[in-house]
Amino acid sequence: PAESRTHGSGEDSLDRLLPPAGAPRRKSATSLSKTEPPLLRTGTRTIYTAGRPPWYDEHGAQSKEAFVIGLCGGSASGKTTVANKIIEALDVPWVVLLSMDSFYKVLSPEEQALAANNDYNFDHPGAFDFELLVATLRKLKQGKSVKIPVYDFTTHRRQKDWKNVYGASVIIFEGIMSFADKELLQLLDMKIFVDADSDIRLVRRLRRDITERGRDIEGVIKLYNKFVKPAFEQYIEPTMRLADIVVPRGGGNMVAIDLIVQHVHSQLEELKRKVRCLALLASAQQTQPLPQTLSVLESTPQVRGLHTIIRNRETSRDEFIFYSKRLMRLLIEHALTFLPSQVIQTPQGHEYEGRSYNGKGITGVSILRAGETMEPALRAVCKDVRIGKILIQTNLDSGEPELHYLRLPKDISEDHVILMDSTVSTGAAAMMAVRVLLDHEVQEEKIMLVSLLMAELGVHSVAYAFPKVKIITTAVDKGLDDSLHVIPGIGDFGDRYFGTDGSDGWSDEEDEEQVSY
Repeated sequence: PAESRTHGSGEDSLDRLLPPAGAPRRKSATSLSKTEPPLLRTGTRTIYTAGRPPWYDEHGAQSKEAFVIGLCGGSASGKTTVANKIIEALDVPWVVLLSMDSFYKVLSPEEQALAANNDYNFDHPGAFDFELLVATLRKLKQGKSVKIPVYDFTTHRRQKDWKNVYGASVIIFEGIMSFADKELLQLLDMKIFVDADSDIRLVRRLRRDITERGRDIEGVIKLYNKFVKPAFEQYIEPTMRLADIVVPRGGGNMVAIDLIVQHVHSQLEELKRKVRCLALLASAQQTQPLPQTLSVLESTPQVRGLHTIIRNRETSRDEFIFYSKRLMRLLIEHALTFLPSQVIQTPQGHEYEGRSYNGKGITGVSILRAGETMEPALRAVCKDVRIGKILIQTNLDSGEPELHYLRLPKDISEDHVILMDSTVSTGAAAMMAVRVLLDHEVQEEKIMLVSLLMAELGVHSVAYAFPKVKIITTAVDKGLDDSLHVIPGIGDFGDRYFGTDGSDGWSDEEDEEQVSY
Protein backbone atom coordinates (compact mmCIF):
# COMPACT_ATOMS: atom_id res chain seq x y z
CA PRO A 1 0.00 0.00 0.00
CA ALA A 2 1.00 3.57 -0.63
CA GLU A 3 1.06 4.37 3.05
CA SER A 4 3.95 2.00 3.57
CA ARG A 5 6.21 4.47 1.79
CA THR A 6 7.85 7.32 3.66
CA HIS A 7 7.87 10.77 2.11
CA GLY A 8 9.33 13.91 3.61
CA SER A 9 8.19 16.43 0.99
CA GLY A 10 5.89 16.92 -1.96
CA GLU A 11 8.33 15.58 -4.53
CA ASP A 12 6.30 12.41 -5.28
CA SER A 13 4.96 12.20 -8.80
CA LEU A 14 1.78 10.60 -10.12
CA ASP A 15 3.88 8.40 -12.38
CA ARG A 16 5.65 6.88 -9.39
CA LEU A 17 2.70 6.54 -7.04
CA LEU A 18 -0.23 5.70 -9.31
CA PRO A 19 -0.54 2.13 -10.64
CA PRO A 20 0.68 1.53 -14.17
CA ALA A 21 -1.88 1.62 -16.94
CA GLY A 22 -3.72 -1.65 -17.33
CA ALA A 23 -2.76 -2.89 -13.90
CA PRO A 24 -5.32 -5.39 -12.57
CA ARG A 25 -7.63 -4.22 -9.81
CA ARG A 26 -8.28 -6.25 -6.74
CA LYS A 27 -11.76 -7.74 -6.73
CA SER A 28 -12.13 -7.47 -2.98
CA ALA A 29 -10.42 -5.43 -0.32
CA THR A 30 -11.22 -5.79 3.35
CA SER A 31 -10.07 -4.37 6.65
CA LEU A 32 -9.07 -7.84 7.87
CA SER A 33 -5.34 -7.18 7.72
CA LYS A 34 -5.65 -4.27 10.15
CA THR A 35 -7.26 -6.14 13.02
CA GLU A 36 -5.32 -8.99 14.50
CA PRO A 37 -2.35 -10.35 12.55
CA PRO A 38 -0.67 -13.24 14.35
CA LEU A 39 2.62 -11.62 13.43
CA LEU A 40 3.84 -8.37 11.97
CA ARG A 41 6.31 -8.39 9.08
CA THR A 42 8.41 -5.26 8.85
CA GLY A 43 11.10 -4.32 6.42
CA THR A 44 13.82 -5.88 8.54
CA ARG A 45 12.26 -8.66 10.59
CA THR A 46 9.16 -10.49 11.75
CA ILE A 47 7.71 -9.63 15.17
CA TYR A 48 5.61 -12.40 16.70
CA THR A 49 2.71 -11.03 18.73
CA ALA A 50 2.99 -13.66 21.45
CA GLY A 51 4.10 -13.98 25.05
CA ARG A 52 1.40 -11.99 26.82
CA PRO A 53 2.36 -11.39 30.46
CA PRO A 54 -0.21 -11.65 33.29
CA TRP A 55 -2.97 -9.07 33.27
CA TYR A 56 -4.69 -10.07 36.54
CA ASP A 57 -3.98 -10.16 40.28
CA GLU A 58 -3.97 -12.91 42.91
CA HIS A 59 -7.76 -12.66 43.09
CA GLY A 60 -8.01 -13.49 39.38
CA ALA A 61 -9.32 -9.99 38.65
CA GLN A 62 -7.88 -7.75 35.96
CA SER A 63 -5.07 -5.69 37.45
CA LYS A 64 -4.12 -3.61 34.43
CA GLU A 65 -5.64 -2.43 31.20
CA ALA A 66 -4.02 -2.38 27.81
CA PHE A 67 -2.26 0.86 26.84
CA VAL A 68 -4.24 2.44 23.99
CA ILE A 69 -2.58 4.72 21.45
CA GLY A 70 -4.96 6.69 19.23
CA LEU A 71 -3.71 7.75 15.80
CA CYS A 72 -5.70 10.40 13.95
CA GLY A 73 -5.04 12.17 10.67
CA GLY A 74 -6.42 12.83 7.24
CA SER A 75 -7.14 10.07 4.74
CA ALA A 76 -3.86 8.56 3.47
CA SER A 77 -1.78 10.70 5.81
CA GLY A 78 0.37 7.71 6.80
CA LYS A 79 -1.34 6.58 10.00
CA THR A 80 -0.81 2.89 9.31
CA THR A 81 2.84 3.48 8.47
CA VAL A 82 3.34 5.32 11.76
CA ALA A 83 1.51 2.53 13.60
CA ASN A 84 3.73 -0.15 12.08
CA LYS A 85 6.88 1.82 12.89
CA ILE A 86 5.75 2.22 16.49
CA ILE A 87 5.05 -1.52 16.76
CA GLU A 88 8.45 -2.36 15.29
CA ALA A 89 10.27 0.03 17.62
CA LEU A 90 8.28 -1.02 20.70
CA ASP A 91 9.27 -4.67 20.29
CA VAL A 92 6.73 -5.80 22.90
CA PRO A 93 4.50 -8.87 22.58
CA TRP A 94 0.75 -8.88 22.02
CA VAL A 95 0.19 -5.66 20.13
CA VAL A 96 -3.16 -5.20 18.40
CA LEU A 97 -3.56 -2.83 15.47
CA LEU A 98 -7.21 -1.81 15.21
CA SER A 99 -8.49 0.19 12.26
CA MET A 100 -11.50 2.48 12.36
CA ASP A 101 -12.19 1.39 8.78
CA SER A 102 -13.63 -1.83 10.21
CA PHE A 103 -16.48 0.11 11.84
CA TYR A 104 -18.27 1.73 8.92
CA LYS A 105 -22.02 1.47 9.31
CA VAL A 106 -24.08 -1.04 7.34
CA LEU A 107 -25.57 0.90 4.42
CA SER A 108 -29.23 0.87 3.45
CA PRO A 109 -30.15 0.03 -0.19
CA GLU A 110 -30.48 3.74 -0.91
CA GLU A 111 -27.05 4.44 0.61
CA GLN A 112 -25.60 1.51 -1.34
CA ALA A 113 -26.80 3.14 -4.56
CA LEU A 114 -25.21 6.44 -3.55
CA ALA A 115 -21.93 4.70 -2.72
CA ALA A 116 -21.92 2.96 -6.10
CA ASN A 117 -22.10 6.37 -7.79
CA ASN A 118 -19.47 7.91 -5.46
CA ASP A 119 -22.13 10.08 -3.84
CA TYR A 120 -22.00 8.69 -0.30
CA ASN A 121 -19.87 10.53 2.26
CA PHE A 122 -17.62 7.98 3.99
CA ASP A 123 -15.62 10.83 5.55
CA HIS A 124 -18.42 12.08 7.79
CA PRO A 125 -18.68 11.11 11.48
CA GLY A 126 -22.15 9.74 10.76
CA ALA A 127 -20.63 7.06 8.50
CA PHE A 128 -19.10 5.25 11.48
CA ASP A 129 -20.73 2.97 14.04
CA PHE A 130 -19.31 4.74 17.11
CA GLU A 131 -21.51 2.77 19.52
CA LEU A 132 -20.04 -0.56 18.37
CA LEU A 133 -16.54 0.95 18.13
CA VAL A 134 -16.53 2.31 21.69
CA ALA A 135 -17.95 -0.92 23.13
CA THR A 136 -15.39 -3.02 21.24
CA LEU A 137 -12.38 -0.88 22.17
CA ARG A 138 -13.48 -0.74 25.81
CA LYS A 139 -13.73 -4.55 26.02
CA LEU A 140 -10.38 -4.97 24.25
CA LYS A 141 -8.76 -2.47 26.62
CA GLN A 142 -10.15 -4.51 29.53
CA GLY A 143 -8.50 -7.66 28.17
CA LYS A 144 -11.71 -9.27 26.90
CA SER A 145 -12.22 -11.22 23.71
CA VAL A 146 -13.97 -9.18 21.00
CA LYS A 147 -15.31 -9.66 17.50
CA ILE A 148 -14.28 -7.13 14.87
CA PRO A 149 -16.42 -6.57 11.76
CA VAL A 150 -14.66 -7.12 8.46
CA TYR A 151 -15.60 -4.37 6.03
CA ASP A 152 -15.41 -4.90 2.27
CA PHE A 153 -14.54 -1.61 0.59
CA THR A 154 -15.49 -2.90 -2.85
CA THR A 155 -19.09 -3.83 -1.99
CA HIS A 156 -19.41 -1.39 0.95
CA ARG A 157 -20.72 -4.18 3.16
CA ARG A 158 -19.61 -6.07 6.25
CA GLN A 159 -18.60 -9.64 5.57
CA LYS A 160 -20.51 -12.46 7.22
CA ASP A 161 -17.58 -13.71 9.29
CA TRP A 162 -16.14 -11.31 11.86
CA LYS A 163 -12.58 -11.43 13.15
CA ASN A 164 -11.91 -12.61 16.71
CA VAL A 165 -9.35 -10.47 18.55
CA TYR A 166 -8.10 -11.17 22.04
CA GLY A 167 -5.45 -9.90 24.37
CA ALA A 168 -3.10 -6.97 24.10
CA SER A 169 -0.45 -5.18 26.08
CA VAL A 170 -0.73 -2.29 23.63
CA ILE A 171 -3.59 -1.35 21.31
CA ILE A 172 -2.90 0.99 18.41
CA PHE A 173 -6.16 2.42 17.14
CA GLU A 174 -6.05 4.42 13.93
CA GLY A 175 -8.67 6.24 11.89
CA ILE A 176 -9.66 9.57 10.39
CA MET A 177 -12.23 10.18 13.16
CA SER A 178 -10.25 8.76 16.07
CA PHE A 179 -10.71 11.98 18.07
CA ALA A 180 -14.30 12.73 17.00
CA ASP A 181 -16.15 11.05 19.88
CA LYS A 182 -15.94 12.00 23.58
CA GLU A 183 -16.36 8.44 24.86
CA LEU A 184 -13.71 7.25 22.43
CA LEU A 185 -11.27 9.93 23.56
CA GLN A 186 -11.61 8.76 27.17
CA LEU A 187 -10.33 5.32 26.18
CA LEU A 188 -7.13 6.68 24.62
CA ASP A 189 -4.04 6.83 26.83
CA MET A 190 -2.01 8.65 24.20
CA LYS A 191 -3.31 10.73 21.28
CA ILE A 192 -1.18 11.22 18.17
CA PHE A 193 -2.07 13.28 15.12
CA VAL A 194 -0.29 12.33 11.89
CA ASP A 195 0.07 15.35 9.62
CA ALA A 196 0.92 15.23 5.93
CA ASP A 197 0.76 17.60 2.97
CA SER A 198 -2.64 17.57 1.22
CA ASP A 199 -1.09 16.85 -2.20
CA ILE A 200 0.74 13.84 -0.82
CA ARG A 201 -2.47 12.56 0.78
CA LEU A 202 -4.34 12.91 -2.51
CA VAL A 203 -1.70 11.00 -4.47
CA ARG A 204 -1.63 8.22 -1.87
CA ARG A 205 -5.41 7.97 -1.83
CA LEU A 206 -5.52 7.72 -5.61
CA ARG A 207 -3.09 4.83 -5.60
CA ARG A 208 -4.74 3.03 -2.68
CA ASP A 209 -8.33 3.30 -3.86
CA ILE A 210 -7.52 2.30 -7.44
CA THR A 211 -5.24 -0.66 -6.67
CA GLU A 212 -6.79 -1.92 -3.45
CA ARG A 213 -10.43 -0.94 -3.59
CA GLY A 214 -11.25 -1.36 -7.26
CA ARG A 215 -12.23 2.25 -8.02
CA ASP A 216 -11.56 4.45 -11.04
CA ILE A 217 -9.55 7.66 -11.02
CA GLU A 218 -12.53 9.89 -11.84
CA GLY A 219 -14.52 8.46 -8.92
CA VAL A 220 -11.65 8.89 -6.50
CA ILE A 221 -11.09 12.52 -7.47
CA LYS A 222 -14.84 13.19 -7.29
CA LEU A 223 -15.01 11.77 -3.77
CA TYR A 224 -11.93 13.70 -2.72
CA ASN A 225 -13.21 17.08 -3.85
CA LYS A 226 -16.80 16.51 -2.74
CA PHE A 227 -16.29 14.77 0.62
CA VAL A 228 -12.70 14.01 1.67
CA LYS A 229 -11.18 17.49 1.53
CA PRO A 230 -14.17 19.29 3.13
CA ALA A 231 -14.39 16.64 5.86
CA PHE A 232 -10.71 17.06 6.68
CA GLU A 233 -11.11 20.81 7.04
CA GLN A 234 -14.35 20.59 9.03
CA TYR A 235 -13.95 17.49 11.24
CA ILE A 236 -10.39 16.17 11.24
CA GLU A 237 -7.95 19.08 11.19
CA PRO A 238 -9.63 20.84 14.17
CA THR A 239 -9.02 17.76 16.35
CA MET A 240 -5.27 18.28 16.01
CA ARG A 241 -5.49 20.46 19.14
CA LEU A 242 -6.55 17.39 21.14
CA ALA A 243 -3.37 15.49 20.31
CA ASP A 244 -0.60 14.90 22.80
CA ILE A 245 1.88 14.66 19.94
CA VAL A 246 1.72 15.87 16.33
CA VAL A 247 3.85 13.87 13.90
CA PRO A 248 4.62 15.83 10.73
CA ARG A 249 5.85 13.88 7.69
CA GLY A 250 4.28 10.65 8.99
CA GLY A 251 6.40 7.52 9.10
CA GLY A 252 9.54 9.40 8.12
CA ASN A 253 9.67 11.30 11.37
CA MET A 254 11.75 8.86 13.46
CA VAL A 255 12.50 11.47 16.13
CA ALA A 256 8.81 11.74 17.00
CA ILE A 257 8.36 7.95 16.82
CA ASP A 258 11.32 7.40 19.18
CA LEU A 259 9.80 9.82 21.70
CA ILE A 260 6.47 8.00 21.48
CA VAL A 261 8.11 4.62 22.01
CA GLN A 262 10.09 5.86 25.04
CA HIS A 263 6.91 7.12 26.67
CA VAL A 264 4.98 3.91 26.01
CA HIS A 265 7.83 1.82 27.43
CA SER A 266 7.84 3.91 30.62
CA GLN A 267 4.07 3.47 31.00
CA LEU A 268 4.25 -0.29 30.46
CA GLU A 269 7.04 -0.59 33.02
CA GLU A 270 4.80 0.97 35.66
CA LEU A 271 2.01 -1.49 34.86
CA LYS A 272 4.09 -4.64 35.23
CA ARG A 273 2.94 -7.26 37.71
CA LYS A 274 4.59 -10.48 38.75
CA VAL A 275 1.87 -13.05 39.15
CA ARG A 276 4.34 -15.70 40.20
CA CYS A 277 4.80 -13.78 43.44
CA LEU A 278 1.11 -13.00 43.68
CA ALA A 279 0.22 -16.67 43.29
CA LEU A 280 2.56 -17.50 46.15
CA LEU A 281 0.55 -15.15 48.37
CA ALA A 282 -2.04 -17.90 48.45
CA SER A 283 0.43 -20.00 50.46
CA ALA A 284 -0.98 -18.20 53.49
CA GLN A 285 -4.20 -20.07 52.78
CA GLN A 286 -2.42 -23.43 53.22
CA THR A 287 -3.11 -23.28 56.94
CA GLN A 288 -6.80 -23.49 56.03
CA PRO A 289 -8.64 -26.70 55.08
CA LEU A 290 -8.71 -27.64 51.42
CA PRO A 291 -11.50 -25.76 49.62
CA GLN A 292 -14.95 -27.25 49.16
CA THR A 293 -14.64 -26.79 45.40
CA LEU A 294 -11.99 -29.54 45.39
CA SER A 295 -13.00 -33.11 44.59
CA VAL A 296 -10.42 -35.88 44.88
CA LEU A 297 -11.09 -39.20 43.20
CA GLU A 298 -11.72 -41.89 45.82
CA SER A 299 -8.47 -43.66 46.68
CA THR A 300 -9.62 -47.20 45.86
CA PRO A 301 -7.09 -50.07 45.61
CA GLN A 302 -7.19 -49.60 41.81
CA VAL A 303 -6.45 -45.87 41.99
CA ARG A 304 -3.72 -46.37 44.58
CA GLY A 305 -2.19 -49.13 42.47
CA LEU A 306 -2.15 -46.91 39.39
CA HIS A 307 -0.47 -44.13 41.38
CA THR A 308 2.14 -46.57 42.64
CA ILE A 309 3.05 -47.52 39.08
CA ILE A 310 3.23 -44.06 37.54
CA ARG A 311 5.04 -42.51 40.53
CA ASN A 312 7.71 -45.20 40.50
CA ARG A 313 10.90 -43.86 38.91
CA GLU A 314 11.71 -47.35 37.61
CA THR A 315 8.49 -47.61 35.56
CA SER A 316 9.19 -47.87 31.83
CA ARG A 317 7.79 -45.30 29.44
CA ASP A 318 5.35 -47.78 27.87
CA GLU A 319 3.92 -48.74 31.26
CA PHE A 320 3.86 -45.11 32.36
CA ILE A 321 1.74 -44.19 29.31
CA PHE A 322 -0.58 -47.21 29.65
CA TYR A 323 -1.37 -46.75 33.33
CA SER A 324 -1.55 -42.94 33.06
CA LYS A 325 -4.23 -43.37 30.40
CA ARG A 326 -6.18 -45.69 32.69
CA LEU A 327 -6.03 -43.13 35.49
CA MET A 328 -7.01 -40.31 33.12
CA ARG A 329 -10.09 -42.24 32.03
CA LEU A 330 -11.20 -42.71 35.63
CA LEU A 331 -10.54 -39.01 36.34
CA ILE A 332 -12.52 -37.76 33.33
CA GLU A 333 -15.45 -40.05 34.14
CA HIS A 334 -15.40 -38.72 37.71
CA ALA A 335 -15.34 -35.12 36.43
CA LEU A 336 -18.39 -35.70 34.23
CA THR A 337 -20.49 -36.56 37.30
CA PHE A 338 -20.39 -32.87 38.26
CA LEU A 339 -22.14 -31.75 35.07
CA PRO A 340 -25.83 -30.84 35.38
CA SER A 341 -28.21 -33.70 34.58
CA GLN A 342 -31.85 -34.02 33.70
CA VAL A 343 -34.76 -36.45 34.05
CA ILE A 344 -35.53 -38.55 30.95
CA GLN A 345 -38.48 -40.63 29.81
CA THR A 346 -38.15 -44.41 29.32
CA PRO A 347 -39.86 -46.15 26.35
CA GLN A 348 -42.58 -47.21 28.81
CA GLY A 349 -43.33 -43.55 29.52
CA HIS A 350 -41.88 -43.44 33.01
CA GLU A 351 -39.42 -40.90 34.34
CA TYR A 352 -35.88 -41.92 35.11
CA GLU A 353 -33.59 -39.58 36.99
CA GLY A 354 -30.36 -40.47 35.27
CA ARG A 355 -27.22 -38.63 34.30
CA SER A 356 -28.21 -37.21 30.91
CA TYR A 357 -26.28 -33.99 30.35
CA ASN A 358 -28.42 -30.90 30.67
CA GLY A 359 -26.48 -28.12 29.00
CA LYS A 360 -25.59 -26.42 25.72
CA GLY A 361 -22.34 -28.28 25.08
CA ILE A 362 -19.05 -29.54 26.50
CA THR A 363 -15.64 -28.23 25.46
CA GLY A 364 -12.30 -29.63 26.54
CA VAL A 365 -9.37 -27.20 26.73
CA SER A 366 -5.86 -28.59 27.22
CA ILE A 367 -2.92 -26.62 28.56
CA LEU A 368 -0.18 -27.67 26.15
CA ARG A 369 1.78 -29.83 26.05
CA ALA A 370 1.09 -32.24 28.93
CA GLY A 371 -2.59 -31.40 29.17
CA GLU A 372 -3.01 -32.66 25.63
CA THR A 373 -2.39 -36.23 26.86
CA MET A 374 -5.83 -36.13 28.53
CA GLU A 375 -7.74 -35.39 25.33
CA PRO A 376 -8.14 -39.07 24.22
CA ALA A 377 -9.75 -39.96 27.55
CA LEU A 378 -12.21 -37.09 27.19
CA ARG A 379 -13.02 -38.00 23.59
CA ALA A 380 -13.55 -41.63 24.59
CA VAL A 381 -16.38 -40.75 26.97
CA CYS A 382 -17.79 -37.55 25.40
CA LYS A 383 -19.07 -37.99 21.86
CA ASP A 384 -18.40 -35.04 19.55
CA VAL A 385 -16.69 -33.01 22.29
CA ARG A 386 -15.01 -29.85 21.02
CA ILE A 387 -11.35 -29.27 21.88
CA GLY A 388 -9.42 -26.06 22.44
CA LYS A 389 -5.75 -25.49 23.28
CA ILE A 390 -3.80 -22.94 25.31
CA LEU A 391 -0.02 -22.55 25.28
CA ILE A 392 1.49 -20.95 28.39
CA GLN A 393 5.24 -20.63 28.82
CA THR A 394 7.28 -19.07 31.59
CA ASN A 395 9.51 -16.12 30.78
CA LEU A 396 12.88 -17.18 32.19
CA ASP A 397 13.96 -13.56 32.70
CA SER A 398 10.90 -12.32 34.59
CA GLY A 399 9.69 -15.62 36.05
CA GLU A 400 6.17 -14.79 34.84
CA PRO A 401 3.90 -17.15 32.94
CA GLU A 402 3.11 -15.81 29.48
CA LEU A 403 0.31 -16.65 27.07
CA HIS A 404 1.78 -17.64 23.70
CA TYR A 405 -0.96 -19.40 21.78
CA LEU A 406 -4.71 -19.75 21.96
CA ARG A 407 -7.25 -21.69 19.92
CA LEU A 408 -10.76 -21.95 21.29
CA PRO A 409 -13.96 -23.14 19.59
CA LYS A 410 -16.55 -20.58 18.58
CA ASP A 411 -19.31 -19.76 21.07
CA ILE A 412 -17.39 -21.39 23.91
CA SER A 413 -19.11 -18.98 26.30
CA GLU A 414 -22.23 -21.16 26.33
CA ASP A 415 -20.43 -24.43 27.16
CA HIS A 416 -19.26 -26.23 30.24
CA VAL A 417 -15.46 -26.31 29.93
CA ILE A 418 -13.15 -29.05 31.16
CA LEU A 419 -9.70 -27.47 31.55
CA MET A 420 -7.03 -30.17 31.47
CA ASP A 421 -3.43 -30.28 32.68
CA SER A 422 -1.44 -33.27 33.88
CA THR A 423 -0.08 -31.68 37.08
CA VAL A 424 -0.53 -28.39 38.95
CA SER A 425 2.14 -27.11 41.31
CA THR A 426 1.94 -23.36 42.06
CA GLY A 427 -1.20 -22.92 39.97
CA ALA A 428 0.16 -19.94 38.00
CA ALA A 429 -0.46 -21.51 34.58
CA ALA A 430 -3.88 -22.82 35.60
CA MET A 431 -4.84 -19.35 36.86
CA MET A 432 -3.85 -17.80 33.54
CA ALA A 433 -5.82 -20.43 31.60
CA VAL A 434 -8.93 -19.84 33.71
CA ARG A 435 -8.57 -16.08 33.22
CA VAL A 436 -8.42 -16.62 29.44
CA LEU A 437 -11.68 -18.59 29.57
CA LEU A 438 -13.36 -15.89 31.65
CA ASP A 439 -12.19 -13.26 29.16
CA HIS A 440 -14.04 -15.29 26.52
CA GLU A 441 -17.18 -15.00 28.65
CA VAL A 442 -17.20 -18.57 29.92
CA GLN A 443 -19.05 -18.55 33.25
CA GLU A 444 -16.76 -19.30 36.18
CA GLU A 445 -19.11 -21.92 37.63
CA LYS A 446 -19.02 -23.77 34.30
CA ILE A 447 -15.24 -24.32 34.43
CA MET A 448 -13.72 -27.52 35.80
CA LEU A 449 -9.96 -27.74 36.30
CA VAL A 450 -9.02 -31.40 35.90
CA SER A 451 -5.51 -32.65 36.75
CA LEU A 452 -3.95 -36.00 37.61
CA LEU A 453 -1.93 -34.57 40.48
CA MET A 454 -1.98 -31.26 42.32
CA ALA A 455 0.04 -29.63 45.08
CA GLU A 456 -1.85 -28.04 47.97
CA LEU A 457 -0.42 -24.64 47.00
CA GLY A 458 -1.82 -24.96 43.49
CA VAL A 459 -5.25 -25.94 44.84
CA HIS A 460 -5.33 -22.95 47.19
CA SER A 461 -4.05 -20.54 44.53
CA VAL A 462 -6.75 -21.45 42.01
CA ALA A 463 -9.53 -21.64 44.62
CA TYR A 464 -8.45 -18.30 46.13
CA ALA A 465 -8.58 -16.56 42.75
CA PHE A 466 -11.60 -18.37 41.31
CA PRO A 467 -13.84 -19.70 44.10
CA LYS A 468 -16.52 -20.96 41.68
CA VAL A 469 -14.19 -23.14 39.58
CA LYS A 470 -14.53 -26.86 40.33
CA ILE A 471 -11.13 -28.48 40.96
CA ILE A 472 -10.91 -32.21 40.27
CA THR A 473 -7.87 -34.46 40.71
CA THR A 474 -6.81 -37.98 41.66
CA ALA A 475 -4.45 -36.88 44.44
CA VAL A 476 -3.20 -33.81 46.31
CA ASP A 477 0.42 -33.82 47.49
CA LYS A 478 1.53 -31.69 50.42
CA GLY A 479 4.53 -29.74 49.30
CA LEU A 480 6.92 -28.30 46.73
CA ASP A 481 10.68 -28.41 46.68
CA ASP A 482 12.93 -25.40 46.07
CA SER A 483 12.47 -25.88 42.32
CA LEU A 484 8.69 -25.87 42.78
CA HIS A 485 8.32 -29.56 41.91
CA VAL A 486 5.44 -31.37 43.59
CA ILE A 487 6.61 -33.54 46.52
CA PRO A 488 6.52 -36.57 46.62
CA GLY A 489 5.25 -36.02 43.11
CA ILE A 490 5.31 -37.87 39.84
CA GLY A 491 8.37 -36.40 38.14
CA ASP A 492 8.15 -34.35 34.96
CA PHE A 493 5.00 -35.81 33.44
CA GLY A 494 5.59 -34.43 29.95
CA ASP A 495 9.13 -35.75 29.73
CA ARG A 496 8.14 -39.19 31.03
CA TYR A 497 5.10 -39.43 28.74
CA PHE A 498 6.72 -38.12 25.54
CA GLY A 499 10.15 -39.61 26.17
CA THR A 500 11.98 -36.28 26.28
CA ASP A 501 14.64 -35.24 28.75
CA GLY A 502 13.66 -31.57 28.94
CA SER A 503 16.60 -30.38 26.85
CA ASP A 504 14.25 -29.31 24.04
CA GLY A 505 12.66 -26.65 26.23
CA TRP A 506 9.39 -28.50 26.83
CA SER A 507 7.99 -29.08 30.25
CA ASP A 508 4.59 -29.33 31.86
CA GLU A 509 2.74 -27.50 34.61
CA GLU A 510 4.53 -29.46 37.31
CA ASP A 511 7.78 -27.75 36.38
CA GLU A 512 5.84 -24.57 35.88
CA GLU A 513 8.75 -22.22 36.37
CA GLN A 514 10.33 -23.53 33.19
CA VAL A 515 7.32 -23.80 30.90
CA SER A 516 3.74 -24.88 30.96
CA TYR A 517 1.93 -25.96 27.86
